[in-house]
Amino acid sequence: MKVPRNINTHCPKCNKHTEHTLSLYKKGRDRPLAEGNRRYDRKQKGYGGMRKPKLRKTAKTTKKQTFKLRCKECGYTIMKDGVRLRRLEIVA
Repeated sequence: MKVPRNINTHCPKCNKHTEHTLSLYKKGRDRPLAEGNRRYDRKQKGYGGMRKPKLRKTAKTTKKQTFKLRCKECGYTIMKDGVRLRRLEIVA
């Protein structure tokens, strides 16, 4: 799917339609000392096998991509809900 780099849409901070720069949201690096990771590591420790079964086969062929829209006037960032795409191409 081809998507333009700049989109004119509503900015909730400016409260008007402004030009936004579109980019793809990417997950940041996991913190190894976050509470969920510590809990997972604690449950994985010792005998007793895996805490959750390993996912062997995947049902879906695509992943949901999230758009990140950044206002050119105030710099406010909006996340657009995930859209199922095989391939995304941001055109200038």
